[in-house]
Amino acid sequence: MGILRKFALCVAITGSIFVSQSASARDLTIVSWGGNFQDAQREKFFKPFGAELGKPVLEQSWEGGLGVLQAKTRGGDPNWDIVQIEPIDLVPGCSDGLFEKVDWSKIGNTNDFIPQAVTECGVGAIIWSVGFAYDTKKMPDGPQNWADFWDVAKFPGKRGMRRGPMYTLEPALLADGVAKEDVYKVLSTPEGVARALKKLDELRPYIVWWDVSASQLQLLASGQVAMTVAYSGRIANINKSEGTSYKYIFNQSLYGMDYWVVLKGSKNKADAMKYLSFVSRPDIQAQYAEYSTQGIPNKKASELIPKEATTYMPSSPQNFDVSVPLDANFWADNIAPLTQRFNAWLTR
Repeated sequence: MGILRKFALCVAITGSIFVSQSASARDLTIVSWGGNFQDAQREKFFKPFGAELGKPVLEQSWEGGLGVLQAKTRGGDPNWDIVQIEPIDLVPGCSDGLFEKVDWSKIGNTNDFIPQAVTECGVGAIIWSVGFAYDTKKMPDGPQNWADFWDVAKFPGKRGMRRGPMYTLEPALLADGVAKEDVYKVLSTPEGVARALKKLDELRPYIVWWDVSASQLQLLASGQVAMTVAYSGRIANINKSEGTSYKYIFNQSLYGMDYWVVLKGSKNKADAMKYLSFVSRPDIQAQYAEYSTQGIPNKKASELIPKEATTYMPSSPQNFDVSVPLDANFWADNIAPLTQRFNAWLTR
């Protein structure tokens, strides 16, 4: 979901299993992003599905990377069945034969989903948003767009930003006046990349870089930054659980979609496809969205969610319409060279 876990070929994997460890290693195994995010999935997806299936369901967490999935599928018998992946991994993973094809006739009416959710190898899981947030107790009339985020005279203080090109170069161009529909067209040129880095030069003395998404909240809570690039779900969850007064700005935020995929060669393919159908149901998605504040791809589910629960949902019209769609294909093609370029800028 929201974190860039990308193109690294190796990763440390931690497991979290909510059934007895004595269960068979080949019980259906679902892999997601861990933390509070996966806690919500456990309550609204994994446990209810296991009860309906009448079989044990295992879960693990990971940090992403196609190399991990290549290693899992290479022997033809992966010990994972269903994995939640980032959008930049969907097309190359499908082309590489890492995922089973989706039989949409068993999932639901494709017209019920937003178009991006319906793909050959993946089923839309959640819609996430990356924008910025600040503490309204310290800044009642805070920034409303990326130009404001860059305006340290009007809004003094440090800025938290993710150490990497994705979710960093796009805001720089938006702050520099590029229209949201032109961001990736501009970023596709050497001149556009140079323009984004030049804009980052302006803010560089005020930036506190973070690498782990949990740092967003730590930076705000400690007062190290006046505002930070953040994920809407994390801001919503901490406001709900701890009573903080952080405001998340959806205007010019980036949104993307994670996908459920079934690994090629899964011995639990039939049950895995049942899971995809289960979590795509409007009633199940509505319950999950209300519980987690994540955006959802089934349009009919939105009709079941109370209006007051949609404030932080990226898929709510008032948020969706002012956001910028992340171009996953652009990043799939350019993440390596732009990471190299960004790191060179960062260390100069």
